[in-house]
Amino acid sequence: MNGFKNTMYSAFTENNLIPPEYFDKYSVKRGLRNPDGTGVMAGVTNICNVHGYVVDDGEKKPAEGRLIFRGYDINDLIENSIAENRFGYEEIVYLLLTGRLPDKTELEDFTMLLSDNRPLPGTFFEDMILKAPSRDIMNKMARSVLALYSYDTEPDSITPEHEIDTAISLIAKMPVIMVSAYETKRRCFDDRSMIMHPLISGQSTAENILSTLRPDRYFTREEAKLLDLMLMLHAKHGGGNNSTFTCRVLTSSGTDPYSTYAAAIGSLKGQRHGGANHKAITMQNDIKANVSDWENDDELAEYLRKILRKEAGDGSGLIYGMGHAVYTLSDPRATILKEYAGKIAEGTEFEREFHLLGSIERLTPVVFDEVKHSGKAMCANIDMYSGFVYKMLGIPEELFTPLFAVSRMAGWCVYGKIEMQKKGSKSA
Repeated sequence: MNGFKNTMYSAFTENNLIPPEYFDKYSVKRGLRNPDGTGVMAGVTNICNVHGYVVDDGEKKPAEGRLIFRGYDINDLIENSIAENRFGYEEIVYLLLTGRLPDKTELEDFTMLLSDNRPLPGTFFEDMILKAPSRDIMNKMARSVLALYSYDTEPDSITPEHEIDTAISLIAKMPVIMVSAYETKRRCFDDRSMIMHPLISGQSTAENILSTLRPDRYFTREEAKLLDLMLMLHAKHGGGNNSTFTCRVLTSSGTDPYSTYAAAIGSLKGQRHGGANHKAITMQNDIKANVSDWENDDELAEYLRKILRKEAGDGSGLIYGMGHAVYTLSDPRATILKEYAGKIAEGTEFEREFHLLGSIERLTPVVFDEVKHSGKAMCANIDMYSGFVYKMLGIPEELFTPLFAVSRMAGWCVYGKIEMQKKGSKSA
């Protein structure tokens, strides 16, 4: 029987390989990208704009990165929330869903609306999470979102009212599902204690996550604001990234929102999308273990060369956390995160590691050009610093990508809602 299965394995591999030259021959757009790295127009949106280059006389030229939510620069949204000493994720969710910023009363009401929608239905935790634990939190989150279809009296309704209600419900419940799945996984697969805290009414999303995740429920406002910053930066990122494009594809068929968002979670799980933050952390740990003097540029640069030559690291030849499909000179998310991470790390046990990440960011473009001779403009992306920030917050690595999904549910819901309202929409 094993010999027969091996024959099947060999036949599967042999008959499913596409010669690379065919993609050029038939002008196949891999990753919805032209050969010069410019994007392929696949839709029109007024929700989010990701700007990282300009095309001048048909030539792609680098530019400073910008991230725009509904016409507002992400830098301005974050600066305003910090200046007013408040949490900003809820404001961004409201902005994405409605297209305008809330006033103070609306923001307070919306924060409470999310809080009121956090509890899971009836025995959902026992029936859908505890009785069917998963080693992978993203897998359990996708299954849980799909299972919520059964608790909706009109799950296939595509009225604006139902779409908004579903969006609020899912955005609110995602942190609870994540923590519940994590605690169940600890109990069932890690032989650790499972601690399930009751929800506290009125908390922001960041506060809710820290208060339910930490055994003693204690956290500082500074820590909650840093996690809130992460949620803001991950909430939306254009309409062409893999998981959002997955939303557009599914909603164009007229399917229900639960199927759509469960599929988006499955997309984000992939190591070439949201799961890339795991790769960045693994690479950074490898560098820390193999570079004896983190402050020696020559030693660090030589190890980066080995990674690019596939002589070190995971053998992919990639320096994770560097480079982006759109951003060239800078990724505004990475720039913002680096600034605030540096402030938190200063004077702590994390300061030395923070400076190492800065050196990797600084040296990689030079080393990349030496090895690849491409002249490509390259900047750090958000994965360079996101895992580091989560580590400073004491968040386990297995929750890095799930936290991404918690935040990005806002962006998925607004695209899902918009796409499902299109009349005469054709299949993507």
